[in-house]
Amino acid sequence: GFDLKKNDVRFVEDDWENPTLGCWGLGWEVWLNGMEVTQFTYFQQVGGIDCKPITGEITYGLERLAMYLQGVESVYDLVYVEGKDGAPDIKYGDVFHQNEVEQSTYNFEHSDVEFLLTAFAAHEKQSKHLMEQQLALPAYEQLLKAGHSFNLLDARGAISVTERAAYIGRIRNLARAVAQSYLESRARLGFP
Repeated sequence: GFDLKKNDVRFVEDDWENPTLGCWGLGWEVWLNGMEVTQFTYFQQVGGIDCKPITGEITYGLERLAMYLQGVESVYDLVYVEGKDGAPDIKYGDVFHQNEVEQSTYNFEHSDVEFLLTAFAAHEKQSKHLMEQQLALPAYEQLLKAGHSFNLLDARGAISVTERAAYIGRIRNLARAVAQSYLESRARLGFP
């Protein structure tokens, strides 16, 4: 554990919300020496539907905790695998930095806007179709894919402020419908 006499551990109120998905909850961040390392949230609504019972979520910043434990300032300096027999350590950056660079370059510079617009519409349509077939879980996956397409469009600056609000509304409506579809599917099964 962490020695509370040597470390500044704080609970900072931080209610969480994602209006796009109609989710919100009461929560707190846990700070270790000024850096958020954990958050816990008591969800009040998901998909615009009240949670009964209220659902808890705990998230951990494992890399941030490891940074503290290893005494490094950058996630890329974390020892990922200790070297054996004189071999150098493999660092987190050795494993993940190139992916970060390439994915960021794609997201901000090279993602195809027309493809993403088409993908968003296709995933939205597929999600609606799957709900009509009472397939809430695949409908949810299509919702996530539509949301990802929107996030890429937003990152590229490819949509206006007005369009952005309209896309968020479409995703929120879809999220509510998927959540309602899932709730109905669980009700049909007697909430096992």
